[in-house]
Amino acid sequence: MANNANGPAAKEGNGRGRGRRPADEVRADVLHTVGDLLLTEGIADLTFERIARASGVSKTTLYKWWPSKGALALDGYVHAVQDTLAFPDTADIRADLLTQLRAFAHVMTQTPGGRVLTELIGESQTDQDLATAYRKLYSSHRRRLAAERLHQAQELGQIRTGIDVQVLIDQLWGAVYHRLLIPDEPVTDDFIVALVNNLLDGIRPLPQAPLTQPRIIAKRDGPCRGER
Repeated sequence: MANNANGPAAKEGNGRGRGRRPADEVRADVLHTVGDLLLTEGIADLTFERIARASGVSKTTLYKWWPSKGALALDGYVHAVQDTLAFPDTADIRADLLTQLRAFAHVMTQTPGGRVLTELIGESQTDQDLATAYRKLYSSHRRRLAAERLHQAQELGQIRTGIDVQVLIDQLWGAVYHRLLIPDEPVTDDFIVALVNNLLDGIRPLPQAPLTQPRIIAKRDGPCRGER
C-alpha cells in the first residue's frame, strides 16, 4: 500500500523538537502515529525504532509506557478506531446495530486493521501482558458499550425483558469474529443484515394475544317450536 504523503511514514526523520512537552500530549502523538501506521500499512513493519522516528519520541519513553510492540500496537489501534466504532443511538436498535456492525466489518475487511486485530488476538494467546491489555483497553470496553445500548433497547420495549444481552453480544459480534478468524465464508453486507434481522426477529417482544370476548347466550322467553 502506498504511503500517504501526509502520513506518519512521510514524516519519518522529521522528528519534533526536543523541547519538553506535557506527557499527555506526547502520548497522544505516539498513539496517533501508531494508529495511522497500522491502518495504512499493518503491523508487520511496526517497530519501536520506526515509531520513535515518526513521532519524535525517544525509544526510552516508548518502552517506559508500553512493555512490548503488541501492547503499543493495541493501544494505537484502539485510539485509531474508537470514533469509527462508536455505538450510535438513534432510538432504533435495528438501525444502530446495522450501523455499528457495518463500520466494524469495514475496518476488519477493507483496511489493514482487520489483520492487525487478528494478529494481536493471536499474540495475546502467549503474551499475558497483551492479553490483559486487550481485555482492558478493547474487548471489555466494546462489550460494555454494546451492553448499554442493548439494555436501553430493552427499556424502550424493542427487546424482550429477560433476554441476556451479554449472550446477544456474543451472537452478533462473535459471528463476525468467527468468519474473520476462520474464513470459510466472507463478511459481507448481506451477512451483516441477515445476522441482525435473524436475531432481532427472534427476540423482539411477542405480540399481545387478542382479548377474548365472553360468549353471550340469548335468553329465551319460551320453548322453541317442537319443544314440549
